Amino acid sequence: MTATVSPPAILLVRPQLGENIGSTARVMLNFGLTDLRLVLPRDGWPNPDAETLSAGAFEAGVEPRVFDSLETAVGDLTHIYAATARPREMVKPVISASGAAGEIAACPDARAGILFGSESSGLTNEEVTLADTVLTYPVNSGFASLNLAMAVGVFASSWGEAVASVPEGFEIETEVASREQLVGMFEHLEEELDRAGYFFPPEKTPVMVQNLRAAFTRGGWTSQEIRTFRGAIKALAIGRGKARVERE
Repeated sequence: MTATVSPPAILLVRPQLGENIGSTARVMLNFGLTDLRLVLPRDGWPNPDAETLSAGAFEAGVEPRVFDSLETAVGDLTHIYAATARPREMVKPVISASGAAGEIAACPDARAGILFGSESSGLTNEEVTLADTVLTYPVNSGFASLNLAMAVGVFASSWGEAVASVPEGFEIETEVASREQLVGMFEHLEEELDRAGYFFPPEKTPVMVQNLRAAFTRGGWTSQEIRTFRGAIKALAIGRGKARVERE
């Protein structure tokens, strides 16, 4: 039985202008995308400025949801792409819009999300760390300046093409871990490392945490692997006589 392809979520992280949110909804719906997630929108939500440029997309199917943290917004996702034009000092696969759309369309059981940063500064390194893959466009290196809704539109168009070209009956079996499960593992490991005195000196803790999370995110974890690894963390803690109550 062929699984239904799940369209990816579009996440706008710290969007500033309501007009860009409305334009994003409009271009999303043109290509069958309806899951719009707003993380800490500057002017709150709902925003009357978004209605003007949405062309009725909100009434026609795009359903914005607001989150107060990126971790919460991506909790149910299994694979995350971070759209950025800037090179980052972390090792992650880099892919084009068409490549990302093709990957998502070929994995019907996965739940993907595309991160887009704020108009003024894009995504922070900490936000990119939560992603599995960097998504970038072949823009003019001397003028890499896409409007937020335009950037979403480039991916949305690629998504439309990818879905149209997926052969019927093509299905990939997968049991990919959700982002909530992965973040839970991060927090479990980091707490035990902190108990063991690993994070030293204290001022380097944020960078050490970022490096650990970036490395583990590349692993493409399944739910079973998450459970196994957390069991290993717990066993080590018990062996040191410093076990804690496990969080799931």
